[in-house]
Amino acid sequence: MSTTQRTVLLWQNTQKQSLPMAILDEEPLSIRVQGKGYAVVMRTPGDELAHAAGFCLTEGLIDTPDDIVNLAVCDGGDTNVVTVTLTPQRLKKVSAHLDRRSYISQSSCGLCGKTVIEELVQELRPIQARTSVPLDLAEQRLRTLDVHQPMRDRSAASHAAVLFDAHLEPLVAAEDVGRHNALDKAIGRLFLERRLPLARVVMMSSRISYELVQKTARARIPIFLALSRPTRLAVDLAAQLGISLAGTAKPAGLYLYCHAQRFVQPASPESKVDR
Repeated sequence: MSTTQRTVLLWQNTQKQSLPMAILDEEPLSIRVQGKGYAVVMRTPGDELAHAAGFCLTEGLIDTPDDIVNLAVCDGGDTNVVTVTLTPQRLKKVSAHLDRRSYISQSSCGLCGKTVIEELVQELRPIQARTSVPLDLAEQRLRTLDVHQPMRDRSAASHAAVLFDAHLEPLVAAEDVGRHNALDKAIGRLFLERRLPLARVVMMSSRISYELVQKTARARIPIFLALSRPTRLAVDLAAQLGISLAGTAKPAGLYLYCHAQRFVQPASPESKVDR
C-alpha cells in the first residue's frame, strides 16, 4: 500500500500534540488507448498495469488478455500513464465506442499529483476566511452525523454531506450512494436558495478525496471535517487552497491535518467568524 508519512495534530482531552501519521497516497492515472487519452482515474499508486487491464475489461474495450498487443507504463520516474494497444481485430470491434468517448488528452507522461494541484490552484482562489470553530463542538457534530442520515438507517449504503453555518448550526443535509453526489446536492441546494455564503463548515461521512476539497473550494467553504481520513493529495490541495481539514480520532478527539488555526479550544473568545 502506498502511503506518505506526515505530521499531524491530535486534539484529545483538551490537549494538542504532534504525531506522525501514514496518509494514503492519491495520484491520477492516465489510461491511453491506441496512443490517445481515454480516461484519467484517481487511485492509490501501485499495480498500474493490472488497474489499466481491469479498467479496459470493465469498460468493454477488451474481452480477453489476447485482445491486447501491448500494455506498458510510460518511461520515467514520475509517470502515471499506462498505454494500451489493442489488436486490429479488437480495435475494429470497439472503434465506435472509442469514437463516442470524450478523449482526455495528456501532452506528456509527467502526470502527477503536483500537476493536478498546480492546475487547480490556478483555477481556484485560496480561501482566507478567519472562521474558527470550537474543537469540542466540532467533534460532537461530527460524531452525531448519523442524525442527518435517514437513508443510511434504512439501507446502510449512503454517504452524507452536511453544511453548517459559522455557529455549527446545520443549514442543509444531503445523502447519496456517492460521496461526491451528496456534497454536490448539499451545495446545490443552498446555492439555488442563495444561502451558500452562510456555509462555513462541510461535514461528511466519507474519507476526504481531492475532488471533495476542490468542490469545497468552489463553494468557498473554509472548513472540512470527515469521519474518515484524507488522502495525501487532498491534504496537499487543502493546504494550498487555505481549507482546514480535520477528522475523528479513536477513541475520542480530532486529527487536524492542515490550517489547524481555525480549530480553537472550547469556550475560547477566538471562537468567532469574520465574514
